[in-house]
Amino acid sequence: MKVGQLYRKSICDTVQTGVTKKSSTFVITWTGISSFKMDSLRKDLKRKKADVLVSKSSVARIALKNSNYENLASSIKGQTALVLSDTDASEISKVLVTFAKGCEGFVVAGGVLNGAILSSDQVKTLSDLPSREVLLSMFVGTLQAPATRFAAALNAKSRDFVSILKQKSEKGGN
Repeated sequence: MKVGQLYRKSICDTVQTGVTKKSSTFVITWTGISSFKMDSLRKDLKRKKADVLVSKSSVARIALKNSNYENLASSIKGQTALVLSDTDASEISKVLVTFAKGCEGFVVAGGVLNGAILSSDQVKTLSDLPSREVLLSMFVGTLQAPATRFAAALNAKSRDFVSILKQKSEKGGN
């Protein structure tokens, strides 16, 4: 086997392993973007604990087809990279969508989230969601709301009773 074939096979295996093992994968394509801007994107994604794997389009297509993601493979055009992560997918998608707004040649082609294929529009919708931590805090707040309201209602009745007693004593009544 030739060196080039071995290299393509190892890249293909890495892509397949990443897509199947990681909880979220985003496919990005770009044209005409400087390496400085791409490097800043990589750094932003690294801070969010995401890996960027640059691949030839043909190798990425083969790897995605072998992983049963043919629909996603057909959306690859131009220079291609895969963003692989096990962290919060909404945070990663926010970084990608924000970067895409600032760079004309950058496109989020789609992604895979827990085995489900996402279109480009679904990735944009995912980026609008709050982070996992915010959603969990909203959920806990919703769970606590009935108990808080009940305690406030009990407190209001006792406060009203004390207010009536105070008014009565100020009037000098019995």
